[in-house]
Amino acid sequence: MNKKVEEILEEEEISKSQIKREAEALKDIGRQLVALNAKQLAQIPASDTLMEGIKVAHKIANKHEALRRQLQYIGKVLRTEDMEKITAKLDILNDNNRKRTHAIAHLELLTEQMIELGDPKINDALEMYPQLERQKLRQLVRQANKEKKLEKPAKTAKELFIYLKTNCL
Repeated sequence: MNKKVEEILEEEEISKSQIKREAEALKDIGRQLVALNAKQLAQIPASDTLMEGIKVAHKIANKHEALRRQLQYIGKVLRTEDMEKITAKLDILNDNNRKRTHAIAHLELLTEQMIELGDPKINDALEMYPQLERQKLRQLVRQANKEKKLEKPAKTAKELFIYLKTNCL
């Protein structure tokens, strides 16, 4: 064989390491799929075989070796799936989770600031979230400050956070 033919053949061959990396990447995607809840899984465009494999993984989640083998099986099934659609949907779901986590952290901070600063921060909150009720916020903040002064558990502060979470997310 001449050198050009050998070079072309070498380029087309995939190394064992590359095959292992690709298999591991599919198993990682499988782990992400297994970590989703039922509502999120319903949004994933996948075959019945893959969904059945994920359901089995949910059932054996506490058995380490069985779960490892099941994840290998899921990785194998993923080879026949439309990975572009699945990874695109996973990215959207992961991004939504990040946004929700960020929003909850923002509301926790807002709750603390409203209790500390009072009316000025309540006014800021009403500008950001006009659906909130001023009287309800003031009442909760006032009660939370009373509890704080008397060194009681922060029951009303939790109520305030829940009120914000239900009306702002």
